[in-house]
Amino acid sequence: MIKSMTGYGGAKSQEGAYKLSVELKSVNNRYLDTSVRLPRSFMYAEEAVKSAVQAHVSRGKVDVFISFDMSSAEGVTVIVNEELAAGYKAAIESIGDKLGINTEVTAYELAKLPDVVTLDKKELEKDEAQRELLEVLERALADYDTMRRREGQKLFEDISSRLDTLDKFVSFIESRAPQTVEEYRERLTKKMQEILEPKQIDESRILTEAAIYADHIATDEETVRLRSHIEQMRGMLSGDAPVGRKLDFIVQELNRETNTIGSKCNNSDITRAVLDMKSEIEKIREQVQNIE
Repeated sequence: MIKSMTGYGGAKSQEGAYKLSVELKSVNNRYLDTSVRLPRSFMYAEEAVKSAVQAHVSRGKVDVFISFDMSSAEGVTVIVNEELAAGYKAAIESIGDKLGINTEVTAYELAKLPDVVTLDKKELEKDEAQRELLEVLERALADYDTMRRREGQKLFEDISSRLDTLDKFVSFIESRAPQTVEEYRERLTKKMQEILEPKQIDESRILTEAAIYADHIATDEETVRLRSHIEQMRGMLSGDAPVGRKLDFIVQELNRETNTIGSKCNNSDITRAVLDMKSEIEKIREQVQNIE
């Protein structure tokens, strides 16, 4: 099933000494453009993250947000600088004695003074940290792909419906084109009857002119190619491979063949059908821009 280029996904890990959170979001783009925002402690893993994204996504602008929290007690040691605290206390008492003011100070107040209490966070083991990061990323990518498939299903249904409509218009043109030739022959005969005596009318000349006209407005090649393009699109839409670029090219060909039919046929019914077809093709083109 096709995937949309627009999607969102996320996953979290709260095991061990730290918490990891990965979020992805993407929008349409002609090529794959991956932007990764990592904490400083994970900067070494940027290329591994991009490679993992590339394995899931072929095009689109993908933003990856990774947050890291090591504030839990595990893996963190609280260090108290007792000498510095004693120094602060002595300095405060000295100030109090000199100024004659109350110098009572609590341990909590001392702990808030600069560098009295510090946290020693255990250094991350890079290989283990990257492995866990990539595991969380894979779960986020799976969630992201689920949304993209869901959006892809909607695109599939809409485009398939419009292809069915195009197919009906092609059938109408195939049935209407021969009538256009017959109408031209009748108009030509009537015009010649108005100008010439009926007995002077050369029936073979009328047939020749009608044949030339029929060749000029023939749309058989265009309708055959249109049907071929429609079937190609249906096949691509039903597959799993990224086909957005190919579909975009086929839409251009659909538009080209439809324009050719419009320029050939001097018939109001076919002209209206061509205008309706161009409207449907434009809507298909807009939807194809969202397909990976």
